[in-house]
Amino acid sequence: MLKPFFKEGLIEAGCDEAGRGPLAGPVVAAAVILPPDYSNELLNDSKKLKKKELESLEGVIKKEALAYSVQEVSHTQIDEINILNASYLAMHLSVKDLSIQPELLLIDGNRFKPYEGIPHECIIKGDGIYMSIAAASILAKTHRDRLMKTLAQQYPGYGWESNAGYPTLKHREAIRQLGVTPYHRKSFRLLPEQLELF
Repeated sequence: MLKPFFKEGLIEAGCDEAGRGPLAGPVVAAAVILPPDYSNELLNDSKKLKKKELESLEGVIKKEALAYSVQEVSHTQIDEINILNASYLAMHLSVKDLSIQPELLLIDGNRFKPYEGIPHECIIKGDGIYMSIAAASILAKTHRDRLMKTLAQQYPGYGWESNAGYPTLKHREAIRQLGVTPYHRKSFRLLPEQLELF
């Protein structure tokens, strides 16, 4: 069972992102504030959950959270400001959009750009420790997977419906055969030898 809070008595927002590693599409972040006495035995790191579990928990979180927000930063912005800054920006946007102002941010990972006026704690593998971070990881992942599935219909052949834009062999082979799409991150190494693609 994951922990319900980092510090008792504070309004905490768990924050996580999905999509740092893919070669295409946006990076998505979520911020979630759960009720102080919240309990859910199924809540876990999104990477450890099956597709059906993710979809079911997404609905539960959206219904039971006190506040949540999911925000995207586009592939073009990623190319402009780099993926790390884009991840921070997506998290900042999701915190800013919350209907309740948190008193503490719980960030999955070891680095974060401070959000003005709200202290934060970075927690390595926090999505497997704290419920609010796990909830944020689920909302970010389900949102991004759905988005990449939609884009896969516009650009078939890259396998985005199953690889979500990550650098699988199928995805790299499709780049080799079909070239790049408008949704590919130009600042990423799309092929091992980085052919002249553009």
